[in-house]
Amino acid sequence: MALSCGVTAQISHFQRLNDPRIASSSSLCSWMDCHSYISSGTKALFHYKGRVFSTNFGPLRVSYSRRLEFLKFNSYPNLSLDDSLKYGGIRIKLPLQFRIPSKNCHKCHSSVIHSNYPQNADLPRYYSKKEKKPFPKPIVELRRAARERLKSMKGQPRRPIPPPKNGLLVKRLIPVAYHVLNARTTLINNVKKLLKVLPVQACKWCNEIHVGPDGHPFRSCRGPQASIRKSAHEWTNAFIEDILVPVDAFHLLDRLGRRISHEERFSIPRIPAVVELCIQAGVDLPEYPTKRRRKPVIRISKSEFIDADESELPDPVPEVPQIPLLLTEIPDSEIQPPSSAEETALLAEETLKAWEKMRGGAKKLMRMYPVRVCGYCPEVHIGPSGHKGQNCGAHKHQQRNGQHGWQAAVLNDLIPPRYVWHVPKGQTLERELKNFYGQAPVVVEMCVQAGAAVPDQYKPTMRLDVGIPTDVKEAEMVV
Repeated sequence: MALSCGVTAQISHFQRLNDPRIASSSSLCSWMDCHSYISSGTKALFHYKGRVFSTNFGPLRVSYSRRLEFLKFNSYPNLSLDDSLKYGGIRIKLPLQFRIPSKNCHKCHSSVIHSNYPQNADLPRYYSKKEKKPFPKPIVELRRAARERLKSMKGQPRRPIPPPKNGLLVKRLIPVAYHVLNARTTLINNVKKLLKVLPVQACKWCNEIHVGPDGHPFRSCRGPQASIRKSAHEWTNAFIEDILVPVDAFHLLDRLGRRISHEERFSIPRIPAVVELCIQAGVDLPEYPTKRRRKPVIRISKSEFIDADESELPDPVPEVPQIPLLLTEIPDSEIQPPSSAEETALLAEETLKAWEKMRGGAKKLMRMYPVRVCGYCPEVHIGPSGHKGQNCGAHKHQQRNGQHGWQAAVLNDLIPPRYVWHVPKGQTLERELKNFYGQAPVVVEMCVQAGAAVPDQYKPTMRLDVGIPTDVKEAEMVV
């Protein structure tokens, strides 16, 4: 029975075809002229202009026209076919003819193979100190959404304010906050252990770092007197603060209370921003008390409210906590490095999982608990509106009287990834071949060099599929 339908196929991240039955010459058509294929197994290959498409239809016969002018592929002349398919991401639509030798099949089959990540991505942009950070959403879109929201709410009954805006906690996010805090502690302890066996270099004058025994050869220093040194770096051993950038924020006794004034900036303690976010999300730390409400607040206006009377409520009964216990950081004097390569690889895998767990959990918390960042400096505030401290020292702060330009924060503002150059395995970085190298967060690069597998979301910026020339003459021949 022959069926005709349109099939959408998206090819991404193919593995090498090591099966001799698939790679044999008897099962492959010619690369240039083949426009049909007959499969008797569960795996079918479609060939067109040097490309291989894979599906799991079962026994079928496929034929299609050669003259498909709308098919345009990105070629990789410097790579083999397997490498191109391993990292390539192509989305195509083919009008196919299926011949399925089954009498009971009356449905049109379609195969969708997709990838959530592009093949290659641009390296993270460097923002000058004179530039303002872009808004996560443009102001025009924010205003349009506000107008649509007011229009939809017109004539409708007033809805109750959901948590956490009403002062209550989001119950489902309390375990997430504890997991984020434990992942942060695990990450700090593991990075300290990896620093014992994996050298990391930091520049004395700027914030660039490099994973390796020697610094990279690129002249990209922007520190003081960089012109005298011709932008050359001066490398020294890095510390934990160079890898995990400390971002502090004010600790709030009441996250719905009044804003911190300029005169109170020295009397209020500052703690890591991730810890403050977890505290506001439900983590109880005895050294950092905060106000917990059991009844929603009563709003008088947009900026004024009163607390509900909780005297009639019974005393809270302490229950057996269903949340994990908090871990503690290991002092530097008690850090024990891994003793073997296998132990180092396992430690790297655990570190990478803790990094992803901390960032993923913090992203979930930021969707419900607002985080603000200054558009001119790295200052972060955990709360619906920023503080009033006039301590912004960024470009042209005199025009703003030192006040911060608060805007919605993104995950990289709360947990800076600190990108470094990726060193290919068994190679050294060459100054003339800078355009062929990729970058990755320093934690990811450390774990990869220690033996961990590369996560899929970091492959686009690491440029693993880019063929690196052997010398400068070969690089000049690349188009």
